[in-house]
Amino acid sequence: MILPIRNTNRTVGTILGYEVSKRYGAEGLPDDTIRIHFTGSAGQSFGAFVPRGLSFTLEGDANDYIGKGLSGGRLVVYPPRQATFVPEENIIIGNVALYGATGGEGYFRGIAGERFAVRNSGATAVVEGVGDHGCEYMTGGRVVVIGRTGRNFAAGMSGGVAYVLDQAGDFKRRCNLAMVELEVLTAEDDLDFVKDLLKRHTRYTGSTVAKKILDEWKTMQARFVKVMPKDYKRVLSAISQARANGIPEDKAVMEAVHG
Repeated sequence: MILPIRNTNRTVGTILGYEVSKRYGAEGLPDDTIRIHFTGSAGQSFGAFVPRGLSFTLEGDANDYIGKGLSGGRLVVYPPRQATFVPEENIIIGNVALYGATGGEGYFRGIAGERFAVRNSGATAVVEGVGDHGCEYMTGGRVVVIGRTGRNFAAGMSGGVAYVLDQAGDFKRRCNLAMVELEVLTAEDDLDFVKDLLKRHTRYTGSTVAKKILDEWKTMQARFVKVMPKDYKRVLSAISQARANGIPEDKAVMEAVHG
């Protein structure tokens, strides 16, 4: 289904998502059960609270709060096919995208405004650059940024993981290191995860940026930085050790949290 959309159309998809959740509960529907392709400029809160089973593709751009409270659905945004601008050099979605998202996926072919994925607690996303305060107060989920970030990245970030392509080697200056540490991307599961997401991003958006990274993967993988919350890392380590030693996970987590 292809539908036009204008910036006066707000919270598009939320009522549909409500009806799906009302009938099928928190589990929603199988992925891609309902697919809608929009063309135009979406108003605020496009795809807000969309549950699993709903997949929205927007050929155009979106205003603030896209994917607010995303709850399992998939959102894809890329420029119009006739656009002449360079997507990775232009803003494609507004501020506060994926605010408070609890699940689902977002693939954005272009730059996001400020406070991307603020308070995200479970969604996965790929974006080609973000403004100031990216991943602010994030508690879960995973975010891949394959472009420049603004200042104060990861402020108050207590959970989840971000993977940032640091081509210029200066990301550390723009990252708030109060609660996170930066790691080199070496673990196989991290490398596989980022590579798989880039493949999805390429497939859904036609991103030439992601394709180039994949084509030069052996070189480019070393330029990614893993942004890892310190407390979250300690909790994950405690869970891993508990499983290996047959100790209750809850007990291990409490000990890790309280030192």
